[in-house]
Amino acid sequence: MHQRDRETELLTDAVVRYALDRLAMDPPPLDASCAEDELRRRAGSTITPGGIGGEAALEVFADVLAPACISTDHPRFLSFVPAAATEAAVLFDLVVGASALYGGSWLEGAGAVFAENEALRWLADLAGFPDGAGGVFVAGGSAGNLSALVAARHAWRSAAADGRHDRERGAVLASAAAHSSVRAAARVMDADVIAVEADALGRLTAAGLRRGLDGLGADADRVFAVVATAGTTNAGLVDDLTAAADAAAVLSAWCHVDGAYGLAALAAPSARRRFAGIERADSFVVDPHKWLFAPFDCAALLYREPAVARAAHAQHAEYLEILSGGQAWNPADYAFHLTRRARGLPFWFSLATYGTERYAEAVEATLALTVEAAALIRAAPHLQLVLEPELSVVVFRRVGWTPTEYHAWSAGSTG
Repeated sequence: MHQRDRETELLTDAVVRYALDRLAMDPPPLDASCAEDELRRRAGSTITPGGIGGEAALEVFADVLAPACISTDHPRFLSFVPAAATEAAVLFDLVVGASALYGGSWLEGAGAVFAENEALRWLADLAGFPDGAGGVFVAGGSAGNLSALVAARHAWRSAAADGRHDRERGAVLASAAAHSSVRAAARVMDADVIAVEADALGRLTAAGLRRGLDGLGADADRVFAVVATAGTTNAGLVDDLTAAADAAAVLSAWCHVDGAYGLAALAAPSARRRFAGIERADSFVVDPHKWLFAPFDCAALLYREPAVARAAHAQHAEYLEILSGGQAWNPADYAFHLTRRARGLPFWFSLATYGTERYAEAVEATLALTVEAAALIRAAPHLQLVLEPELSVVVFRRVGWTPTEYHAWSAGSTG
């Protein structure tokens, strides 16, 4: 055997062994962040002219770099973006990387795109979208929201046959509790966000939207989208999606639902009533890497009428001509990207492995655990439940604690 082949074989064994050992940890290490100077001292020089070798690089990762990352699959991981990928999804992520797949076009990745579309179809069915609906997996909710709003503005400008919107600065209606990516997308697009008054908990309501519409005046013609949230970041609350769809209809605007976190609860029959009106949206985003047990980075963007999104996003160049025309489904046409990995495949594999009934059971179990957690908090004299949970976010406080004490507790929990 050639030396190079032998080295590759040894490295393969080491990497696969590391991955399997990591999966078998119960619980995994929580670990903690680390200062840059300390990491530099402990890792040493990893990028060198001659290379340090695969096994040495893996050792640096295992001993120095990985412990400097907080494990999102640890039971005490309580911050930022959650993730709880199934074993099947994690294992298949290795397959996706090893298979050298390109997920941007049907021509180059028909099998991968077909599988991704099967998973997207399940999500579309949960939302009550029509048979012709479709979309694409993007990196995250921020990318999905931006892509949906770009399609919304394109539809708004295309609808004005006289071209009056071609150079007009558009606007989006959203509540103050909308995810920060909505405002970030508006900045990228050079559009305005018009805040709509929310209720005391931060939800869009029919009454608030009516007042918002009444106050638009001449700005009404600039609104190209109404954005509702299905599962706010801080409290897990769901806007009145029917009212958002009604407002969009009044304005002849696009209705987009940012359900990056919360729309996963559509998988639970007991929670679907909370999303009444989602079937009327023009687009929605849900991140399987948040609550549908997929690894990072995996966000599903669905369109009611994908042709509108394709008109907004499809790129045209001489070397791309072979991909244009015809009925082939090219994922690159449905978001602001061209090159993409087939990031939806681990989610598809997990769905195919366990079945949708297991997914429903898992989400229902999370919702039941949330109810139990809220009950324990109510019963504890040193704790106070801030609001009743609507999905799986439990907001509570320790009676009498100051911000300093919360920070000290948090720092201690990662030690």
